Amino acid sequence: MLGNIARPMAGMFLGTALVLSLSGVSQAGKITVYTSYEEDELAAFLDAMKNDVPDIDVDVLRLSTGDLRARMLAEASNPKHDVIWGWAATSMVDPRIVEMLEPYSPAGIDKVPERFRDKDGYWFATTGYMGAFCVNNPEMEKDNLAMPSSWQDLIKPEYEGKLVMPNPASSGTGYLHIASILQMMGEEEGWAYLDALDKNMDQYIKSGSKPCNAASAGENTIGISFALRAIKNIDEGYPITMVIPSEGAGHELEANALMKTSQNMEDAKKFLDWTVSKGAEAEYNKWKSIVTMQGREMPEKFTEAGLPDDISTVLFEVDYAWAAENRDRIIAEWQKRYEN
Repeated sequence: MLGNIARPMAGMFLGTALVLSLSGVSQAGKITVYTSYEEDELAAFLDAMKNDVPDIDVDVLRLSTGDLRARMLAEASNPKHDVIWGWAATSMVDPRIVEMLEPYSPAGIDKVPERFRDKDGYWFATTGYMGAFCVNNPEMEKDNLAMPSSWQDLIKPEYEGKLVMPNPASSGTGYLHIASILQMMGEEEGWAYLDALDKNMDQYIKSGSKPCNAASAGENTIGISFALRAIKNIDEGYPITMVIPSEGAGHELEANALMKTSQNMEDAKKFLDWTVSKGAEAEYNKWKSIVTMQGREMPEKFTEAGLPDDISTVLFEVDYAWAAENRDRIIAEWQKRYEN
């Protein structure tokens, strides 16, 4: 997630929330939520929540995944919030974070498959994002290239200099690609594959969305990016095809949890109940490529772009704890090999 923004959302006042937390005052019907959802989707989700649960006021602090992690660890001895919402599972599984959480199973949690929730009930994920390739159709036709269908296709010699992908040191999307490759292939074979992929790479860039935008504009032939950006660009008329690698798409979950130090426990639980409700699901469906609740009705523009009705059939089974524990080591090795 990009950005470092803390601002009022839909009539919800961050400053008041922090003052109340600092003074130790609790107020019925008001909770403080920390999140890494993007601003536009966050505003839509909060509007839907306020419509469904009008008796709870939500004060929001929105930060990027890394900045939110740093803030939570800095506040570990005296947390300032009641709920974590829409935050990377690979950060949520940090033992220092788990220590701050209270196990909670919200009403309706059975709609969320076990693979998308902590076995001890400390967190659950309702949304997420997944990797995909954005392939420029005119550029492929111009060079008489076959459409790739897999990671293995991308190391074919005919794609030399035609690829662009995010740098995993700066992009969560970049890291989910690297971590999933190393998990699905094993580290020895995975690094050998990444060496071969690097030979076909035109550039590595900071943002997870920019590779798809570059391919959409014809600046590169294939952008290794994420599905929602591909769907949005296709919907806007760009001449690209979204390809989900046949080996399975790496992904990141956006998880929710209850703080054990919450001074507004019942309202916090009511909010978390809403996050697995039909109203929440309906709003998530408009914005997210991954919505974990079973029985989802996939939006037409998503299926037209190439997403299956059952998203679980194309996701690689990511080990979130492994990805979190090995992040620093993997990024250091990647930088040593590929940053010149």
